Amino acid sequence: MSDVLQTPQITRQAEYAASSTQDSSRSRVEIIGVRHHSPACARLVAQRIRDSRPDWVLIEGPADFNPRLDELFLPHTLPLAIYSFCSAGELLHRALWSPFADYSPEWQALQVGRECGAQLAFIDLPAWHDAFADISNRYADVNDSEQERLASAYEAELGRQLGIEGRDALWDHLFESSTSSSSDLAELSARLRQYFINLRGTDPGSASNQAREQMMARWIAWAAQQGQEGQQQNRVLVVCGGYHAPMLAQLWPSIEPDIRQDSAAPATPDLHESIAGVSDGSIASTVATGSYLLPYTGKRLDAFHGYASGMPSPAFQQAVWESGLQQAGTQLLQGMMQRLRQKKLPASTADLLAIHVRTQALARLRGHVQPLRNDWLDALAGSLVRDALDAPLPWTYRGPLRRGTDPVLVEIMDVLAGDQAGQLAPGTPLPALLHAVSSELLALDLQPPFSESRNITLALLDEADRGKSRVLHRLAILQIPGFKRLSGPNWAMSGERSEQWQLSHPLEQQAALIEAAIYGATLADAAIARLAEQLAHSHGASALAQLLNRAAQAGLPAFSPGLLSRLHEAISSESRFEVLGQPLAITHGLYRHGHELGMADAPALLELLQLTLDRLLWLAEVHGSVSAQDSNAHLAAWQALRLLLRDAQASTGLPLGELPITRALAVCQRKARHPQAAPLSRGAALGCLLSVAHDDQQQADDIHSAIALLSALPPAALGDALQGLLALARHELIHVPAFIATLRQLVSALDEADFIQALPALRAAFAWLPSFERGELAQQILHLLGSTASPRTLTAPLTGLDAETLARHSWREKQAVAVLGSWGLK
Repeated sequence: MSDVLQTPQITRQAEYAASSTQDSSRSRVEIIGVRHHSPACARLVAQRIRDSRPDWVLIEGPADFNPRLDELFLPHTLPLAIYSFCSAGELLHRALWSPFADYSPEWQALQVGRECGAQLAFIDLPAWHDAFADISNRYADVNDSEQERLASAYEAELGRQLGIEGRDALWDHLFESSTSSSSDLAELSARLRQYFINLRGTDPGSASNQAREQMMARWIAWAAQQGQEGQQQNRVLVVCGGYHAPMLAQLWPSIEPDIRQDSAAPATPDLHESIAGVSDGSIASTVATGSYLLPYTGKRLDAFHGYASGMPSPAFQQAVWESGLQQAGTQLLQGMMQRLRQKKLPASTADLLAIHVRTQALARLRGHVQPLRNDWLDALAGSLVRDALDAPLPWTYRGPLRRGTDPVLVEIMDVLAGDQAGQLAPGTPLPALLHAVSSELLALDLQPPFSESRNITLALLDEADRGKSRVLHRLAILQIPGFKRLSGPNWAMSGERSEQWQLSHPLEQQAALIEAAIYGATLADAAIARLAEQLAHSHGASALAQLLNRAAQAGLPAFSPGLLSRLHEAISSESRFEVLGQPLAITHGLYRHGHELGMADAPALLELLQLTLDRLLWLAEVHGSVSAQDSNAHLAAWQALRLLLRDAQASTGLPLGELPITRALAVCQRKARHPQAAPLSRGAALGCLLSVAHDDQQQADDIHSAIALLSALPPAALGDALQGLLALARHELIHVPAFIATLRQLVSALDEADFIQALPALRAAFAWLPSFERGELAQQILHLLGSTASPRTLTAPLTGLDAETLARHSWREKQAVAVLGSWGLK
């Protein structure tokens, strides 16, 4: 094995190895490179601290958290994480997690270091430094593409030589089979050292890694020089990611620290000089930073759920840490079999025996003294998966499970992820936002229950309930778990008068509120900042209108001015008719009820409404086909126009009444008559005219036009035109005998082929009729046919097949009868 790990990196190897020899000038410093969340590395770190009893234990972690290290020793339930954030107005939001589990080497360094009386310190850069600008996880295995390329190349070659596929399987094979015996730990230490030397090679690292390593090297050099007067220099043990270890061994002796015994620890870089945009003045806002402990979960740690660092299958790693490899496999196997039986998936006693036999056989074949994680998993797959796989085995890659993964494997991976959930100890400092939210929920009687969920119904026209709705919508903007909207209006003022919410208290709620502190100290401020962040990444009139709608639902008028300006630009450049329906509807609703929502900038909304209407009418003059996926949005745009025209007609003498109603009606008339316009558009335009007709004579003329339109269209276009008519004017048409009679005649005149072609669009058209109106239509059709049958005979489903399938089968049957008839067979 040692031959496989050897490479020509002799210089770097010597430098790193010297950090733990006992006869060199560096003998007071020991650097242990680890893989984050590795039980084997955690055992090694704990044992080395107990054996060497160093004066200082230095750990890769946020140096600005050092004054608050005592918080980590409160009686928490793991896993947990240090959550650090940095924000500056709308332009800068950074967040970084530093997670810990029982089997994390960093956690063991903290716990055993304090147990042995060592001084403890985190020695990495703070989370707000530019070195972490593109990193969300401090303990990621790789932090940049160059590091990933080097690591992948080395591990691929090592795996090829050893005949092992996959990074995690390779790591387990090389390191995780070590026991706690002194000889095994000594061999583990040597292997880790050689492995990380080869992994890093001569790569100087990215700029961010270089900055971090300079900071850590300064800490090591400083700690090595500390000690009481007349005594030897301090013994220092360093725990860091293995990628950094070889470079730190080379860097720290070259640092020239202040060797005075009372010299201060290395200073944290200046906040304003370490953030691009702040240092050059392009970000003028005050920079806010903070770090808090937050509860974590096993699933968030799991590499198969997207976590960028450490060991996969947290429940398995926890069991290994607590009980050892053999017991861990047996315990997890029992849990898996129970889960599979609960899900009614194959898991018999014979399967259990087969899994044990396969696991032991695979372990021996691969040279493992005890079965490793992959031995168990491969045996499970071989014993329980009956069919060919549509996706790779989940443990052969990183990231979320791929589509097509066998259900048995999905359940196995979920059991391995575990259901561990961290919990903060009482008295742990929490951000102001969490306290503010708790106070608001208490004052409004919206506290989620700790046991079962509860549902509430809010009357949106009641001021007290409207206030509750705004708070809940603000929590939804921040994506806080436990506040789920079950029903209610999609638009801020759509006419619906109530909404339902489900309140609960999931384990993730506290963590989500702590993480949301990056946006502000109060719920309103945080929601505004979150919307502003979304605004910076939103493009197009539809997406911006949705933000305006969410701001209105949450009662956040302070957010609106900048958004309205962006909407002006987006609407002015929009080239698709369908896209403008939603902005028109939202702007119209907010203008009519803006004061009720706290959005008092009605003149600005009226200006936006005029701009949107003008652009919509201009685009309506463009003739062309409407794709199937755009049909609903196309009709929604016509419906928004119809509602606005109705409102404008009823607002004579008011600003809304000054909208160009005459122009809009003229556009509808031209659209309805133009032969090159899409049938769906022609029907919708004519339906709009019918719906806003102000006298009986005009409505009669428009009904005659509707009949003429349907009669003049080819069978393939009949359903589309009817869909446009019913979507816009079903109330005006469904009770007109002449229209129903014409429609019946046109459908009856279709031959089999034309009927099958027109049927999907006809069904889509009649879907606009509620069940009661469909019954009325059926009654009129039966009356025209002279039948006394119940309307249910036409509206009730006859079989389990859909109408298109029945029509096709009927047509094919008639074709077959015709062929038989041509041969004289009846």
